[in-house]
Amino acid sequence: MTCSIAYTGQLTCAHGVKDRQATTQWYIDVLGFELLYDAPEIGWCELKSPVPNVCVGFSDVENPEPKGGATLVFDVTDIDAARAELEGKNVSFDGETLVIPDLVKLATFYDPDGHKLMLSESLQGGGG
Repeated sequence: MTCSIAYTGQLTCAHGVKDRQATTQWYIDVLGFELLYDAPEIGWCELKSPVPNVCVGFSDVENPEPKGGATLVFDVTDIDAARAELEGKNVSFDGETLVIPDLVKLATFYDPDGHKLMLSESLQGGGG
């Protein structure tokens, strides 16, 4: 079966947040994202992640519902160093780093609205 959708190669993940400006600043300061634009008239902004062609958009909502949905997983070359840097910025992790031998290391943390994020390091030679 084939698919004829003409994808552009860009991915934008959207989250509803209580305070768009504060959440945006957290993603910039803590995760190194870059603001692409802010459209307060529609309660939306978009940030470029350090991952090529992956963006995150935030929309204003009164009560964010971070439970369920997709988890954004960011592959890193050194999960221990990445985790230490985030912990140095007062990011709380959900338990210890999970190690699945010969496969992957995973570390779960949350943004200010409670959206689950994850770091991942491949253990299959070459990392990332």
